Amino acid sequence: MSLDPQGERIAGVIRKTYDMLLDGQHTGRYRWSQLYKTEKTYFGTLVEINLQREFSFADGQAMDFAICGVDVDCKFSQDKARWMIPPEAMDHLLLGLWANDDLGKWSAGLVRVRPEHLTAGKGNRDSKRNLSAEGRNAIHWLFQDRPLPENILLRLPPADVDKIFNCSRHGTKRVDMLFRLAQKRPVRRAVVATVAQQDDYMKRVRGNGGSRSSLQPEGIVILGQYSSHGVIAEELGLPVPGSGEFVSVRLASYTDRHKGAPSVVLDGRRWVVATSEDPVEMAPVLPDVRK
Repeated sequence: MSLDPQGERIAGVIRKTYDMLLDGQHTGRYRWSQLYKTEKTYFGTLVEINLQREFSFADGQAMDFAICGVDVDCKFSQDKARWMIPPEAMDHLLLGLWANDDLGKWSAGLVRVRPEHLTAGKGNRDSKRNLSAEGRNAIHWLFQDRPLPENILLRLPPADVDKIFNCSRHGTKRVDMLFRLAQKRPVRRAVVATVAQQDDYMKRVRGNGGSRSSLQPEGIVILGQYSSHGVIAEELGLPVPGSGEFVSVRLASYTDRHKGAPSVVLDGRRWVVATSEDPVEMAPVLPDVRK
């Protein structure tokens, strides 16, 4: 908890693990249901590895790793608190993780493995058992039902997602459509990779032939993780892009009709977030982030 009081690092590890298994850049996959059964089984092992790397936990003597010198067994399940617990974990602490990308939520809790905390019987063929009702009540939840970093392809209307993937066989055109349809929302780099499905997917966002150039005539700008772009987002009342994130938005020239609306000066003129009543015009040039 001292290393991650808000749970942001654990959430990032879980998000990273989803993205690694989906491998959208090479497969175009973005849903848990699109994974093979063997890949789903491997999620628990991979999230354990990624957690240990993120927090530099030492190897445990008998369990997966040690936290503050205490052996901890790490388990993940798609069903909350339905972890499969091996006999060798008896009397040890269990760090149980749960996440659901469709719901956009995750949880993490600690429980001491005791005989009374496990279901009766011999368990499965590996003698692994689940927590009993008493065991589930004994969980000390560190974080419960916290928001998972968003997979925007699961949040857009299905018709929009179909339009993004089917608009062209060219990755650049698909990325254009992504930023056209997913305005005012953070879009992570992994989503861009999934839509582009190309090794040089980041080029599809930049100017000089990327979406920043091709969407400029439509009045759309794409803000990135740069501090100057964050200031623009704040002044316009938009989500501020975090590390590896983008936010697209259509802008309109400020007029008396926009009095009181959040605005920002770009390229020598004042701009506001466009509404359906505003005509399409060439978007301003964003600040040079190299300066």
